[in-house]
Amino acid sequence: MDRRASAPRFPRVALFDLDGTLLDSAPDMVVTANRMLAARDRPPVGLALLRQHVSKGARAMVAAAFPELDEAGRDALVPEFLATYRQELGRHSALFDDVAAMLQALEDDGARWGIITNKAEYLARDVVAGLEWQRRCAVLVGGDTYAEKKPHPLPLLEAARSLGVDPGECVYVGDDERDVVAARAAGMPSIAVTWGYRLDGDDPQAWRADAMAYRPGELLDPAAWPRRPGG
Repeated sequence: MDRRASAPRFPRVALFDLDGTLLDSAPDMVVTANRMLAARDRPPVGLALLRQHVSKGARAMVAAAFPELDEAGRDALVPEFLATYRQELGRHSALFDDVAAMLQALEDDGARWGIITNKAEYLARDVVAGLEWQRRCAVLVGGDTYAEKKPHPLPLLEAARSLGVDPGECVYVGDDERDVVAARAAGMPSIAVTWGYRLDGDDPQAWRADAMAYRPGELLDPAAWPRRPGG
C-alpha cells in the first residue's frame, strides 16, 4: 500500500483573508496614519493602539487615529488615508512566520490557494505583486470586486465558482468573525486564526469556526484543516 495515498492531504482549494492572516500589514497602516497626523502637527500613535483596528478597514483606522472626528469628518479623510497607504504599501509589512512555508506545502501537495479580502482590489493586487504572488495566487477577490463583501458569502461563492469547485471543497482561513460568518453562509469549512487583528474582548472561540489555529505553523499539517463530511 502506498503510504502517501493514505496520508492526510490538504484541501484542494485554500482561500485566505489577507491582512492579519497571511500578512502583518499593520506597520504600513501605522506609518500611514502617522504621516497624516504629522501633516497636522499632531503626535504619532503607536502600533498597539492601531493594530487591533486593521481588519476593520480604512474608516476604522482613521477613527482610531482621529477619535475626535464625527462620521462625516472621518469619511472625508478616507481618500487621503488610502492614497498615503498606497505609497507605504509593502514597505514595512511582512508575512507572518511560517506563512511562506505553508503556502509552499499547499502547492507541493497539488492544492490551489487564493485570497479573499475586504481591501480594495487595486490595493490587494499591489500587495500580491509586491510579494511576487501573481502566478501563484489562483484567485484574488477584493472588497469592491463584487456588489457585496464579507461577511456576505458572495465573494467566497464567486471565488469557488471561478476556480470550478464546489464551495465545500474549499477551506476559508481568516482572523475576523466576518470571515467565519461568510464561510458558514457559503457552505465552506473555515479556520479562525488568532495571530491577527481583533478588538479587545473579541473571542475567536465564539465565532464557531470549524477549526482554530494559534500559530501559522500549525497549518503546515494537513490534519489541521477541516473537511466537509465525507471529504
